[in-house]
Amino acid sequence: MGIQLVVSLLAASIMQRMAPHCSFARWLICNGSLFRFKHPSEGELCALAGKQMPKQTKRDRRQNGENKPLTVPKDIDLHLEKAPVNALDALVLRFFLEYQWLIDFAVYAMGVFLFTECYYNVVDARKEINIGAIWCVLTVLFGLKTLHTLMRHYFRSEEGGERSVCLAFGFLTLLVAMLVLVVREEYLEFGLESGFSSLFDNLETFAKQQGYAQWSIPVTKLTMKLGLAAVCAYIGSILAFPGLRLAQTHLDAVQMNSDRPLIQFLLHISFMSPVIVLVLWVKPMARDFLASAPLGKTSITIEAFDSVRLWIIVVLCVLRLAMTRYHLQAYLNLAQKWVEQMKKEAGRIAAIDIQRKVTRIFCFLTVVTLQYLVPILLILFSTLSLKALGNSWGDTSTGDAHSSTCAARWSRRRRRGVDDMEEDIQATVAHLTEAFSALRAVLTPLFLRGFFAFLTWWVAACQVISSLFGIYFHQYLMQN
Repeated sequence: MGIQLVVSLLAASIMQRMAPHCSFARWLICNGSLFRFKHPSEGELCALAGKQMPKQTKRDRRQNGENKPLTVPKDIDLHLEKAPVNALDALVLRFFLEYQWLIDFAVYAMGVFLFTECYYNVVDARKEINIGAIWCVLTVLFGLKTLHTLMRHYFRSEEGGERSVCLAFGFLTLLVAMLVLVVREEYLEFGLESGFSSLFDNLETFAKQQGYAQWSIPVTKLTMKLGLAAVCAYIGSILAFPGLRLAQTHLDAVQMNSDRPLIQFLLHISFMSPVIVLVLWVKPMARDFLASAPLGKTSITIEAFDSVRLWIIVVLCVLRLAMTRYHLQAYLNLAQKWVEQMKKEAGRIAAIDIQRKVTRIFCFLTVVTLQYLVPILLILFSTLSLKALGNSWGDTSTGDAHSSTCAARWSRRRRRGVDDMEEDIQATVAHLTEAFSALRAVLTPLFLRGFFAFLTWWVAACQVISSLFGIYFHQYLMQN
């Protein structure tokens, strides 16, 4: 574990030192490929309206009190000026620091994971803790925390409509999760039942070793499933607005690239990728079909299908990441789209309202970026955790023997008469080793494989539900 720990600390140090100077998250937005729209000044609006800019002296402002807002006709020939997004523009973006930290952490987590995978292929390190898997799990947790921060912003909104949407999706996904958890393994092959059985068998053994003779397994299993359903409802609520936003940017991106059929095809595949992830865990449609249908003279084995499934998810996530620029530019084009819609209306509008609307769209660019990227990172790093924790920990049935061996070694070392300081260090090391061994004996690869498989599938399911509802909302309800 020493080499992995050194690389992990080195990655954390580089991330902290290099963030102000070299940041992938900042480059993603400020590389010059995205164009924002500048809001018009009051002088430009007055010129388009065909009147002069009103000038008031201090005496007029004292006599009239507050300035009367400048209004212009809605049907003026207004065209917004484009400008590339640069690093100075990023200073006014909402949640930019949270966005930069999360994306940079995900990049370094991917680097640590790739190193640990190479390390495990070169060295027999089955008895070591997989540091890359820990980075992947932390990325998933930090992604959920970021989405929770965005949802909390919606809950603090004065209007309250966003709060109702989050609660509605939470209750809807709670119902769907309870239905999914009662589906048999012959149809949805997460491996949760065998994982729960392995978990509670090890917990029962561990509880008896600690002196707890009575251990109610049925009640604990029911409690675990109810708790898992509640977690699923929470994930569904925080993924509500990312799905709705994904539907809007997808429709606009397809329309924006109407003269580029290849980009449109990739956008459609990217949008339908969560559906493909769902199908990969439906046993009659995926494993049974490919395992039964011979490919030439041989058919796909169980191990080969598991590897192919993980590779398909990774490729789909890479495709969605490659389509990021088109979705973000489609969002920024909402400013010009709103101006074109305003021109079709009658009446007058305050100049400050035009400026505020155009500026607000740009200020929430990082929020939209997080709403697009975080679900992808959740699926990607849940899949990587499934690969690492489900396969790379080796056989944990020797956990008790390993801990007893460590205790025996510790007893022999105590009898050697070493110094008190060395004894304290050895005791601490033996205690930590025993704790990790007990944890590995309880959280077996069988349980972790089922949990992360279900988490990957559930995030994709929440995206499918919210994005399809968003397509219906933006395509039909908004037009009507």
